[in-house]
Amino acid sequence: MILANSDVGLYKFRGELIDSLLASGFEVVISLPDGEYIEALVQKGCRFLETPIDRRGTNPLRDAKLMGNYRRLLRAERPDVVLTYTVKPNVYGGLACGRLRIPYIANITGLGSGLKKSGLLQKVVLWLYKKGLARASAVFFQNDDNRRFFMQRGMVKDAARSIPGSGVNLEHHCLEDYPDETEKCRLLFIGRVMREKGIEELLECAKYMHEQQAPVSFSVIGACEEEYGQRLADAQEAGLLRYYGQQDDVHAFIREHHATVLPSYHEGLANVLLESASSGRPVLASRVPGCRETFDEGISGLGFEAQSAADLCRAVEAFLALPYEQKKRMGLAGREKMEREFSREIVIDAYQKEIAMICGTNKEKVRDYETV
Repeated sequence: MILANSDVGLYKFRGELIDSLLASGFEVVISLPDGEYIEALVQKGCRFLETPIDRRGTNPLRDAKLMGNYRRLLRAERPDVVLTYTVKPNVYGGLACGRLRIPYIANITGLGSGLKKSGLLQKVVLWLYKKGLARASAVFFQNDDNRRFFMQRGMVKDAARSIPGSGVNLEHHCLEDYPDETEKCRLLFIGRVMREKGIEELLECAKYMHEQQAPVSFSVIGACEEEYGQRLADAQEAGLLRYYGQQDDVHAFIREHHATVLPSYHEGLANVLLESASSGRPVLASRVPGCRETFDEGISGLGFEAQSAADLCRAVEAFLALPYEQKKRMGLAGREKMEREFSREIVIDAYQKEIAMICGTNKEKVRDYETV
């Protein structure tokens, strides 16, 4: 059984894992809110159990209801192993599994704002996480900084494992020819349009570059949060950027741009950077855990300080100043790094190995993997 909070992430970043589990003979039951990708997951062979989740809410009554829903589902299904993703499935799903003595594997997809900020909320989230992960068979971390954060606070011990994020599908995000040299260098932002993804800094940078008449254009893809829709519309009207809304096929946009930029404040491991590098595009990203692992400075990308529009502008100017052939070589270096370190097969093998140990299947049939 898989407990998750979003059909989009489950389909796009864990679809290959589901395929692998189905091919291994497992029945796969998914418990999450309804969404547009549920039908595609069912078509793969999953059985869907709708479970509403208030993703961002902190209402204890709603969370208690989620806990109760998980316990009822788990009692009814009695799965051999449970996989959990994101905070609430990790915490409340973990608590339910622990009480029912059902093995589970948690995946820490990032610290999130609740853990990044000090104060009462952080203490509550830390306490909940410690309880939720206490009986986990394995806890996968998408970057080593997050793993150290949890281990230093005694929240996990021997169960901690590191994996390369969700990995990247090297075939779907295949190496593309680098775009022709044009009058303007095209930079692409992909992500939820919200403060913690660095959209404020991106807007400031776009405004500055426009005022300087720099040879660069910005494109933005992603659903708006925090009422940014009007601000993006105003920025587009002013000629600062182009906003394309939510897109199912981001690869087609990556292919048409010269680089991807992500000024995020924190990440588990940024899938958009993995996908861009796999496609042969340099990345410009904030030097925070979850972003900095995806590129080699000056070789496959350029870094800058998070929450600094000035340093983002510096990085953009540095990229614009690079010769066209060097930009192209950076893209190729990124692709090589993805092939070497971030193939999604590494993640699938990690899960298959842990599941084999839990279920007592023939371990020789499961390929070993190296933690990173």
